[in-house]
Amino acid sequence: MRRVPALLALLAGLTSALGFAPLQWWPVTLAAFALWLWLVHCAPTLKTALWRSWLFGVAHFTIGNNWIQHAFDFQDRMPPALGYVAVVGLALYLAIYPMLAGGIAWKLGRRSDRPDLSFVLIAGAAWIGTEYLRAIVFTGYAWNPIAVIWVPTPLRALAAYTGTYALSGLAVVASALLLLPRPKIRAGVIVALALLMLVPGQTAATLPATNTTPRVRVIQPNFPQEVVRSEGYDQRLLDKQIELSGIPGRAPRLIVWPEGTVNFYLEDGYPAEWYQQSPALLRARIASTLGPGDAALVGGTALFFGANGQVSDAGNSVFAITPDTRIIGRYDKAHLVPGGEYLPMRSILQPLGLSRLVMGDIDFRPGPGPATLALPGFGPIGMQICYEIIFSGQVVDRAHRPALLFNPSNDAWFGRWGPPQHLAQARLRAAEEGLPILRSTPTGISAVIDATGGLVASIPPDQAGAIEVPIPAPRAPTLFARVGNWMALLAIVLLFGLAIAIRRRTR
Repeated sequence: MRRVPALLALLAGLTSALGFAPLQWWPVTLAAFALWLWLVHCAPTLKTALWRSWLFGVAHFTIGNNWIQHAFDFQDRMPPALGYVAVVGLALYLAIYPMLAGGIAWKLGRRSDRPDLSFVLIAGAAWIGTEYLRAIVFTGYAWNPIAVIWVPTPLRALAAYTGTYALSGLAVVASALLLLPRPKIRAGVIVALALLMLVPGQTAATLPATNTTPRVRVIQPNFPQEVVRSEGYDQRLLDKQIELSGIPGRAPRLIVWPEGTVNFYLEDGYPAEWYQQSPALLRARIASTLGPGDAALVGGTALFFGANGQVSDAGNSVFAITPDTRIIGRYDKAHLVPGGEYLPMRSILQPLGLSRLVMGDIDFRPGPGPATLALPGFGPIGMQICYEIIFSGQVVDRAHRPALLFNPSNDAWFGRWGPPQHLAQARLRAAEEGLPILRSTPTGISAVIDATGGLVASIPPDQAGAIEVPIPAPRAPTLFARVGNWMALLAIVLLFGLAIAIRRRTR
């Protein structure tokens, strides 16, 4: 019988991950969190509460991050089976954060045989704090905060006020309320959740347009990771993206290509041996798709050289190209993926046979952080490459607020679960910041997202195509855009303060 609670904790963790994309069974997630919190509350000791919470976290993150294994299928220097070890190994670490939340809820919130309102509030506050820590410790791993389950519901709109982590706390509070011994409260929560299932989330606004309204054209070439090493891949990919860029019209067009899909160097000034073709001719080919008022944002690689003239590292970059073939701006990805774009502790891990998942022997260099590029005719545009978009409160240069965010990505590594989860998190960022987001990926899901997080248009996975629509308008800066993740701290203080007030009142 002692094993039953542990097995229930594992079951709760397994099912809690089903609320994320692609399944989006968010009521299951809330029920699973309620079961976990019940197991925490009825734990006889703090050690038991911590153990059950850790088991819950291991199962939760193993299922939620299963897509990571797929990346190892394309790495010939490490066996694909190592991907399963990586998923579980990461989950063993990430489970520390639910363990801490469960321990805080038990230690500070438990005071009777049945959960009460103070337990509910403290559990919510504990989850906010530990989820935020998960996003910043050791460079952070912010993938799939619980708030993402609200993306398909009207509650997504609350992100503009609360931000992600406080919205995650709301999910935990809603789950914990189901444990209260008061039937009216439980019934009220169930009715409210049932209504959320019936009412669709806010849809994208209809975009007014004329023949001269600036438009965006999002490119998805559909070149899967399996063909990266095939003969002529780089040139065929370039040709396909030029083909999909279309022809100029009366309206100015912002053409956006995916992350890292120009595999020839675009910048002048490198030693001649680094060029497979002339960068000037390459830029001219891209510019040939542009009309006089157009511009292109393309993903490629920048090189950095040391004093000895040798390459020291590289930049995962976006280049802004004008019709006259000039590069008028470059953004270098700042929040790099450990083990993907650089190998941490290289002197230790490389001799053990470990390498980066991204091909090549040169580590990427982090850029300075969120930046805004001013594009003539299109205004200020913020850049966040791939993984960077998942970090709440870290995606905008607040001193130079952009009118939209461009999020080129390469999700071809990440199977069936990774791309829709990535898209859902980008939609949550749009709602938080009140900014439209453009996503261009090699294999999907490419999309145009409006400033409420609604989908204007998208290209399904594994299809080549292009989206061309009027550029969505930004909203005025949201409360979260002004305050940032201080909202998470405010939510923690409010929840703990309410819990203390309730306890004093009921003494």
